[in-house]
Amino acid sequence: QVNLVESGGGLVQAGGSLRLSCKVSGLVFPANGFTWHRQAPGKQRERVALILSGGTTDYLESVKGRFTISRDNRKDTVYLQMDSLKPEDTAVYYCAADGGVPGTWTYWGQGTQVTVSS
Repeated sequence: QVNLVESGGGLVQAGGSLRLSCKVSGLVFPANGFTWHRQAPGKQRERVALILSGGTTDYLESVKGRFTISRDNRKDTVYLQMDSLKPEDTAVYYCAADGGVPGTWTYWGQGTQVTVSS
């Protein structure tokens, strides 16, 4: 059974930082690519950051220079370091895995709420 469990969300003031974690089980972790997506109320889900099995990363333009995605293949965990947070970053953040098939985000976590106050 595949499980992705996010943690680390919360309430933070604008300009602050949070680090999200996604603990993965049931997959061959090193063979998978991962993303962080987010969805704000009334808006479509959008991909925030991507890290492929080989370590290549990509970011949504609005978070470049502020967010960093990383992975620890020993701990089967994906991270999203979020700095200089803005109120518009408020959303539910989801971790997703491609199951070894690049670009197909097959497995999803339950999400963690991030709220940035102004």
